[in-house]
Amino acid sequence: MPRVLFLVAVNKGNVMCGIVGYIGWREASPLLLKGLKRLEYRGYDSAGIALLNGSVLTVMKQKGSVSGLETDTCVERASMQGATAGIGHTRWATHGEPSDRNAHPHENAAGDLAVIHNGIIENYSALKQELLTEGYLFLSETDSEVLVHLIDWIWSRETSLNLESATRQALRHVEGAYGLCVVSSREPDKIVVARKGSPLVIGIGEGEFFIASDAAPIVEHTKKVVYLADGELAVVTREGYCVKSIENIEQEKIVTELDFSLEKIEKGGFEHFMLKEIFEQPEVMHDVMRGRVRLGEGRVCLGGIADYLDRLKQAKRITICACGTSWHAALLGEYLIEEFARIPVEVDYASEFRYRNPIVGSDDVVIVISQSGETADTLAALRTAKEKGALVMGICNVVGSTIARETQCGMYTHAGPEIGVASTKAFTAQVTMLYMLALSLSKDKSISQSEIALHLRELSEIPEKAARILQLDSQIQSIAERFKDAKNFLYLGRGYNFPVALEGALKLKEISYIHAEGYPAAEMKHGPIALIDEDMPVIIIATHDSTYSKILSNIEEVRSRKGRVIAIASEGDTEVSRLAEEVIYIPQASGPITPLLTVIPLQLLAYHIATLRGCNVDRPRNLAKSVTVE
Repeated sequence: MPRVLFLVAVNKGNVMCGIVGYIGWREASPLLLKGLKRLEYRGYDSAGIALLNGSVLTVMKQKGSVSGLETDTCVERASMQGATAGIGHTRWATHGEPSDRNAHPHENAAGDLAVIHNGIIENYSALKQELLTEGYLFLSETDSEVLVHLIDWIWSRETSLNLESATRQALRHVEGAYGLCVVSSREPDKIVVARKGSPLVIGIGEGEFFIASDAAPIVEHTKKVVYLADGELAVVTREGYCVKSIENIEQEKIVTELDFSLEKIEKGGFEHFMLKEIFEQPEVMHDVMRGRVRLGEGRVCLGGIADYLDRLKQAKRITICACGTSWHAALLGEYLIEEFARIPVEVDYASEFRYRNPIVGSDDVVIVISQSGETADTLAALRTAKEKGALVMGICNVVGSTIARETQCGMYTHAGPEIGVASTKAFTAQVTMLYMLALSLSKDKSISQSEIALHLRELSEIPEKAARILQLDSQIQSIAERFKDAKNFLYLGRGYNFPVALEGALKLKEISYIHAEGYPAAEMKHGPIALIDEDMPVIIIATHDSTYSKILSNIEEVRSRKGRVIAIASEGDTEVSRLAEEVIYIPQASGPITPLLTVIPLQLLAYHIATLRGCNVDRPRNLAKSVTVE
C-alpha cells in the first residue's frame, strides 16, 4: 500500500460536472451522449466517454461541448459499435484550463482502466508524488487522474483483488470529495460507482441500469432510482446493483419514484431553458401551495415540519443559511418571519457560517436553503449547526438530496427541475415557501387568524398576477434593446424589495456580463450616487407600500443627476410615469408579497439584454448549476 501524506493541495478539481453511466442491452454510446447533453448545465468546457465492448475499452474525449464530441469521427470507431456499457463526463473546471488532456475519462497507462470524477481530491499532491516514485506518468493537470493510477497501482500489487475491492482500498487513501465511476476491460460487465460529497443516482430499468449525477438523464428511461449516500460504493451490472459502505458493509436502499416527467427537462418550444423557467413561475407557485394552503380553513398545512412546529415557534432565534439566489430568498424569509412570527432571524452566507464559529445552541433553529439540496457550503453549515445541537430544517427542490436526508425536518418546493444555470423559478418557489412558513409560525403570535386568512387569500392570487406580468414580455424586450449596451446598472429597492434589487442585479451579472449592483434605496446617498450620470441605468422598484414616498424621492435624486430611470411600479400609478424614463407596471399587491411579482420583470430584462448581446443564457461563462464542493 502506498504511504500517504495528508497535505492540502491547490484545487484542480471539478466543482460542478455531469456524470452519466449505462450498462444493459442497448448500445451505450447514443445513450451516454444524450445523457451528457441533458447534464451540460453542470459543466460544458470539455466532455468524454469510455465504452466497454468485450475486452476492448475505448476512450474518446475533447475540449468543448458534447455536440463536438458527438460529431467527432471517433464515434464511428468499430470498437464503439455494439458496446453496451460505458461512462461519460462533462466538465466544469475550477483550475487547469479546459483542454483535451484535462477532459475525463482518465485512463491508466495500459488503457484497460478508466475513471470519471466530480469533486476535489485534497491530498492529490501527496498521492501523485508517491505514484511518480512508482513510475506512473501523469498526462493531465487534474487531481482526478490520481484516482485511476492509484486504483491501478493497488490492483496490480494484489492480484487477488477485483475492480470493486481495488477501488474501495484506493478511496480509503483519498481525502476530499468525489462522485466516481470506474470501468475496466479486465471486468467488462460492471461499473463501480462511489460517492462522498458529490451526488450520484442509480436508475433501475429492465435488464439495464443508468448512473448519473442527477436524474435528468435518467427520467427518459426509468422513474425508479436509488440515491447513493456519502461513503457508499456500488457495483452495477446487467443483473442488478449492490450498495456497500466503504468499510464493505452491505447497505439497504430505498427505491424512489421520480416525481417529474421528461417534458420538464425539455425546452418545450422556448428558445432557452431560462425563458421557459421564467414562464413556468405561475404554475410553480401554484404547485408550491397545492395541498398546503387551506383557504377554507384559513391556515397553512406544512406536513414536513408538523412534528417540529412547536419547537420552531419557540425558537430563541432562527438562522437561515444559503448561497447565491437562495441567499436572497433567505433575506426575504428574515423579513417575513420577523414580521409575522416575531422571532429574531439572522441570514448567513452558508460559505461563511462554519468559519466564524457561530453561536448556535439547542434553543436555535437553523434553516438551510438550496435548490439542488447538494450545495457543499450549505451542507457544511447544516452539519455545523447539527453538531452544535440546533434543530436544522431544510428547504430544497430535489427529492432524495443530501440536505433532504440530513435535516431533521423540512419542505420540498416541488418546482420541478431547473436546468438554466441562472436560477429563476427556484427563487419564487423558495420565497413562496418562506411566506407560508412565516404564516405557519405566526399563529397565536403577532397577527390574528383573520389576518392570516387574508394573507393566504392574497398569496393564492399571486400565480394569476404573475401570469399577467409575463404578458409584458415584448415591452420588456423593447426596454432591453434600449439599454443592452450599458456598461453598468444600479438596482434600488426598499423594505421587502431590497432583496429583489440584489437578485435582479445578480441575474444581469450572471448572464449578460454587465456590472450591476443592488442597494437599499436609502443607501444610494452613502456612496453609489457618485456613479450616476447620463450613461447609468438605474432600476428602481417603486411599488405602492409604506416606503412609496421615499422611493419617489430617490427617483428625483437620480433624475437630478441625469440617471436613466427604469421603474417597476404598481398598476394605476401615474406619479412614477411622470418621473421615470420607462415604467413596467405590475398588479397591485401588499408589501410583503410584492417580491413574487417585482422579480419577474427583472428576470425578463436580464434575459433579453443577455440574448441581445449574443450571450448564451443557459451556459453563462465561468458558471455551472450546482456547486457540490467547497
